[in-house]
Amino acid sequence: MTDTRPNDPPPDELVVLLDEDGSAVGTADKAGVHHGDTPLHLAFSCYLFDGAGRVLVTQRALHKRTFPGVWTNSCCGHPGPGEALADAVRRRVEQELGTTVADLRLVLPRFRYRAEQDGVVENEMCPVFVGTAEGDVRPDPDEVGATRWEPWEEFRRGVLDGTRPVSVWCREQVAQLPADPAAAPAAAEGELPPAARPASPLT
Repeated sequence: MTDTRPNDPPPDELVVLLDEDGSAVGTADKAGVHHGDTPLHLAFSCYLFDGAGRVLVTQRALHKRTFPGVWTNSCCGHPGPGEALADAVRRRVEQELGTTVADLRLVLPRFRYRAEQDGVVENEMCPVFVGTAEGDVRPDPDEVGATRWEPWEEFRRGVLDGTRPVSVWCREQVAQLPADPAAAPAAAEGELPPAARPASPLT
């Protein structure tokens, strides 16, 4: 019998593979794409804020295959083939956090990173969004181990000076985000990797 952990994606959930220019070159099964030689693929990150200027920080569930127990930004995920990034963010926020997002804006369209933990590599072009959480947060325990609302300025300062441990991608994102991302203007969608631009079909 196959050992399937509760947080494993269904076998037909696909991620979009990319070339070095960010153009789509195919798809791969999400359940098997992350390993020691993970191919470059499309993802996203999202930072959710509340009306008091606090950011939602989440701890990845302890049984996740990639970066278990690591504290990070509010939500991460992968768009499916042909799925608009903003739609993927809204879908994943609802699935992982049980809430919806308003005023969703693209802020880092070209963010890219590579990280490794325990022999598993993340290798992603990962545009970054910000938005406002609407309603209570009800995290899915298969995905999220814990959540905290933290004042953005304190969180940012701790991440930048190294006293607030977070994921590799979160640390690099915070360093590139504007000082007040909740008030930052939206970036142009034309700056996204070609595979993520509107009306850009998978090739």
